[in-house]
Amino acid sequence: MFAILLISSSIPVDAQIESPKKQVKQGIALEEIQCKTGLELVIRNNGNPACVIENTAEKMKMLGIAFNPTPASKSENQIKSIPASSDSIVNFYITDHDLNLAHGGVEIIETDGLLEFTINGETIPGPETMIETGPNTGQFYVKLELPDTVNGKQISQDDIILVKYLDQSDSAGEQRVLVKSVKLSKTFAKVETAGGGSRIGHEFTLRIYEPDANRDSKEVDRISLNLFEFRGEGGIRTTLANPKFDANSAFLLETGPNSNTFEVKIKIPREVDGKPIHIGDKYEIRYIDRSTPSNTDEKIIFNGRIG
Repeated sequence: MFAILLISSSIPVDAQIESPKKQVKQGIALEEIQCKTGLELVIRNNGNPACVIENTAEKMKMLGIAFNPTPASKSENQIKSIPASSDSIVNFYITDHDLNLAHGGVEIIETDGLLEFTINGETIPGPETMIETGPNTGQFYVKLELPDTVNGKQISQDDIILVKYLDQSDSAGEQRVLVKSVKLSKTFAKVETAGGGSRIGHEFTLRIYEPDANRDSKEVDRISLNLFEFRGEGGIRTTLANPKFDANSAFLLETGPNSNTFEVKIKIPREVDGKPIHIGDKYEIRYIDRSTPSNTDEKIIFNGRIG
């Protein structure tokens, strides 16, 4: 008679948990990182997450070199990021009904001591105030203007911005730090050219990564050429809808359902509205985004030179 030994092939949950560094690379938000049993998540002041034992976590917090993050999604109060199609603007909404004191009016709250912003661990200046979205909403709009560089390094796609909201009093009457981390690739629209380049009369592709314009995940969306402004030397200022650019479509068409990337083929003309374009001239293509929550016309600028 044979005995059958059953061996479970399931992998312990802890063994499936990657290191904080690997979790960040996988796109997991800093505040949502998981730690193995017996370890506690802290975020160092340089923006790097770590899983440490409780005693170490307490020492780091006492020394002021780390803090425990509270995911906004798990708190009564919340931080929500809204992609803003601009090379220098990121929009946030903060919900905190404790700040809604004048129930009949719109609150304007000073952010000093409430909000902190870092990019890759480096502190950047934020707005001086945040404004309630309407009377008695308890939701506040924060418009963060990003610098071009941090410590001399250019801001780029996939840099991580960390928002810390120092919640003075939660429902339990305790202070806590709410955090929200966002990769800039998820907040920027990105304009680039491909193909023939900026040569007069040569067709090339204008491409933009713009999640805001992806309104239907199952269909191909489009962006009107009227939202792209061309500015050249000699006072040239028009939109790419101008027939001089000989576009192959009146729109930038999404490259596929839910791709977030839009393209159109155009040519740089020899002249626009009677004004000549010369080899060596500098030009800009500005994307006028009317979809931001602030209802303002934020712009992305592509700078080029006629080849």
